Amino acid sequence: MSEPWAATAIRASALVKTYRMGEVIVEALRGVDFDLKESEMVVLLGPSGSGKSTLLNILGGLDVPTSGALAYEGRDLSHPTEEELTDYRRKHIGFVFQFYNLIPSLTARENVALVADLAEAPMSPDDALELVGLGARSDHYPSQMSGGEQQRVAIARGIVKKPEILLCDEPTGALDATTGRLVLEVLDRVNRTLGTSVALVTHNAAIADMGDRVVTLADGRIASDRANAERRSAETISW
Repeated sequence: MSEPWAATAIRASALVKTYRMGEVIVEALRGVDFDLKESEMVVLLGPSGSGKSTLLNILGGLDVPTSGALAYEGRDLSHPTEEELTDYRRKHIGFVFQFYNLIPSLTARENVALVADLAEAPMSPDDALELVGLGARSDHYPSQMSGGEQQRVAIARGIVKKPEILLCDEPTGALDATTGRLVLEVLDRVNRTLGTSVALVTHNAAIADMGDRVVTLADGRIASDRANAERRSAETISW
């Protein structure tokens, strides 16, 4: 029996995504079914080229599928207009990427405020920075911060508008293990404290244990989808 929409934030069915590169057709997704439930943390695991980032981009409205169905809380997004996609991203989705993309000439608070100013009912930039453990660093510029601190500013920027969904693409990919764990602790805190649904893309199998579920992709398909019997805290993970 299918889950009721009240429990499902995003539902994707039979997603196919193909790209043309010259004379070559690349099949990035080959019929993917995927649900992200409310307040759930899902780790999307797989090697480079498995389709996990393509799936994340479609879930977040950064890309559209070649075919298949996508819905957010029951609202069909399979064939959206650009205006519908923009509204979806602005109101419901937060993003965290491998590279922080902070504006060097702005302080941490100002970087976060850029997104807050576009939202309907955001938290304050200072509250967002406090949540990621950087309340004391709000007046610092990116050049005055470590890589881990910059990534935590990027997370604050992603959550300041209070999105229902936070999509993270290799958020620890540019960080060493110690710093990466600090970033994962923040994502865990956001999920548990705010109830934000989190989908976290990684090629690092060690991170899988911190999710409620682990979805493994291979060659554009879902190879496995399993629930973790116990969700481990980020500080106990090592790689």
